[in-house]
Amino acid sequence: MEFLAAATGVLIAIQARSNGELAKRIHNPIEAALVSFSSGLVAIIIIALFNSNIRRGVATLRRAVKLHEIPIWPLFAGAIGGCVIAIQTSVVSQIGVAIYSVASICGQTAISLFIDRVGLINGVKQHISLRRVLAAVTTILAVFLSVGDKVSVKNFALFAIVMTVIAGSMIGIQRALNGRINHHSKQSFATSLLNFITGTSALGLTLILMMVLRGDHLYALPKGPWWLYLGGITGVIYIAFASTVVQHLGVLTFTLFSVGGQLLGSLLIDIFSPSAGSHVTWFLVSGIVLTYVGVVIGGQSRLFRR
Repeated sequence: MEFLAAATGVLIAIQARSNGELAKRIHNPIEAALVSFSSGLVAIIIIALFNSNIRRGVATLRRAVKLHEIPIWPLFAGAIGGCVIAIQTSVVSQIGVAIYSVASICGQTAISLFIDRVGLINGVKQHISLRRVLAAVTTILAVFLSVGDKVSVKNFALFAIVMTVIAGSMIGIQRALNGRINHHSKQSFATSLLNFITGTSALGLTLILMMVLRGDHLYALPKGPWWLYLGGITGVIYIAFASTVVQHLGVLTFTLFSVGGQLLGSLLIDIFSPSAGSHVTWFLVSGIVLTYVGVVIGGQSRLFRR
């Protein structure tokens, strides 16, 4: 399970690379996010047509809602992802991608403690021990260290930083809600399908509002390279993995491993498929090492005893 949690972090890095490049080429991040969500929705619908387990999972979830075993509001977890994208497009131009990533992961890690404490996933509460707090703090420090060469005072904007931390917290809540949905659907790809339906709807509405209120325009999509359009399918796999794994590990432990995988994935991408101006530094490598120190502090040393 820990390996799958780390793999979801690698998928986040891949998705960020493809979606970021697509947004750069069409000059509209919301449109790029909608393309990503829409392609993921099409992919999961096609999979569902040939997979009876997914359809059974949707039916099971529908029955759980009808019997009031799960309330309606967790079903809108995918819409939270749309809200995160909306915040991202508003603040990244002010604080830069590096600081956005730092503040977002800080928000995810901090909210994970609260989510596990109140038992948001399936009602199982976990005690906030000193070891868990130290693990969260270590991970936050690791993320700061990983981008230490990219952060400067001139990029600082208090409101944008606060909004980004909130966005990161929303990501943590989305993961918890997906775990709760998956608990009832019993099928992770059914959870993915619901996420992509609500997420695509939220982004579509956001894009329409931006076109009406700000006069934004739609741009023609580039013909390639092919990996520009990986965002949707990686999102399908990511949500399926995350909604399953988070039930077993808890949100904090899942976040620790996911952040480690995200940093490692970013390192590999910067080595083999770097974007303009990106380069591998000792800050990033040191941050990855410190992240896994946080994982061990968090009580995952049992990995090395298996």
